[in-house]
Amino acid sequence: MPTYGYKCARCSHTFEVFQKITDQPLNECGECGGEVRRLIYPVGIAFKGSGFHINDYKSPGKADDSKPDIPAPETKAKDTVEAK
Repeated sequence: MPTYGYKCARCSHTFEVFQKITDQPLNECGECGGEVRRLIYPVGIAFKGSGFHINDYKSPGKADDSKPDIPAPETKAKDTVEAK
């Protein structure tokens, strides 16, 4: 059974209730009798298995593959321009 969170509009009391999905949401606070609203919680998602970037493309043991291992060669600009 899912756990649903509720918050009272009158006394700001928050509580959780185990309810079936088919059960009607609660309407009344058990503390003061005020109106309650169901809270929405964020859901954590974990992508596991093959087919995801972290599993298929990154090499184990390396922090970041996007940086080159060899430093870029230094280029120097000419100080003077030759005139004809």
